Amino acid sequence: MIEALSFEFIQHALIAGILVSFAAGIIGSLIVVNRMVFLAGGMAHASYGGIGMAVYFGFPIFLGASLFAVAAAILIASLTMQTRHRMDTFIGLIWAVGMAIGVIFIDLTPGYNVDMMSYLFGSILAVSTEDIYFMAALLAVIIFVITFWYRDILAVSYDSEYAKLRGVNVKLFYTLILILSALTVVIAIKVVGLILVIAMLTIPVYIAEKLSRSLLSMMIISGFVATLFTLTGLWFSYTYNLTSGASIILISAASLGLFLLLYKGK
Repeated sequence: MIEALSFEFIQHALIAGILVSFAAGIIGSLIVVNRMVFLAGGMAHASYGGIGMAVYFGFPIFLGASLFAVAAAILIASLTMQTRHRMDTFIGLIWAVGMAIGVIFIDLTPGYNVDMMSYLFGSILAVSTEDIYFMAALLAVIIFVITFWYRDILAVSYDSEYAKLRGVNVKLFYTLILILSALTVVIAIKVVGLILVIAMLTIPVYIAEKLSRSLLSMMIISGFVATLFTLTGLWFSYTYNLTSGASIILISAASLGLFLLLYKGK
């Protein structure tokens, strides 16, 4: 693996893996405490609509997926602000409609030659410099938001009624959490694909939750755990010539199993 570091695409993959892992660790923690795990899958599959539109109209696929996912997040926020218990219904609807839109636009694209499988199972080895800039910028925004509005986000995540009584703009922060979740899902698709993205956002968080006493420590620990899984998965996929995204998730799942075994023994 050491000699592989001389290749630019491996360097890009490692940088992207680290950036996405920390973003996934932070946002995954918010998704779990807000009980929005189904949201990750919904956003991932809905963003396929943006991928299809980007292929059809000829603009950057990352941009198309991001815009579509953000639009879906805002729509979900407006629909579920007062009825969070019905969120799964709306996410399921947007999930299906987004996928359908993507498939239709791809069908309408004459002579397309884009490898759509890479968006289903990830293509971290094909990460470009522009992708890395986007991932770094998103991680910077996430860290900025968490740093300056941590207490407000904490209040909204655990008790929105109490947060409202404290004068916190619940609607704003709820929508912001959904938008950041949508964008994180989009960049995670580049690493593990839309089919496996839920595992990347939840497995490290589950482990971190058992080892932490606060939301902030859970975010930090899950970021490091996700990074460890991603780098180990990349090494595993390179060594045995396997798909990177699937390798990362299998390493994560195996590590979770081992963790549960050891944790139960304590």
